[in-house]
Amino acid sequence: MHTGDRNLPQLLGDARRWFDEALLAALEAAGASQVSLTQLGLFSVLDEDGTTVSELARRMGVTRQTAHQAVHGLVHLGLLEQAPDPASARRRLIRRTPSGRRAHQEANLVLERLEGTLAERIGSDAVGALRAALEAPWGPVPAPGPSTGTPHP
Repeated sequence: MHTGDRNLPQLLGDARRWFDEALLAALEAAGASQVSLTQLGLFSVLDEDGTTVSELARRMGVTRQTAHQAVHGLVHLGLLEQAPDPASARRRLIRRTPSGRRAHQEANLVLERLEGTLAERIGSDAVGALRAALEAPWGPVPAPGPSTGTPHP
């Protein structure tokens, strides 16, 4: 498929994969514990004070079972821990351990360096414009119909 034939979601997916693959490679080269892309995604949506597995699943757009498996792997690596939720005796919060906080800080530094690399490759103005477009409020998801280009019965 010619690059010009690719839609915006495909291009955004490629860009995300570029960052994900570079981040995983950098973490591996630094000797960090090997994590999956799902675990990496979970780590990025975790609140500082802790988050329930159900909320993590919602934020990641995955099933609760998938989120639970990712949590379990990161707990096993010593990067996350489970703690009682003070608001509910039935729920548990997932939060970073001290090792997990250090790993999160390292990942953020790697992502900053990757953004710098991208700026060197495509220009800092292009990176700034991309960031501005992605940070702008897009509004609610449009309803299906003629304005979204979907067939209307």
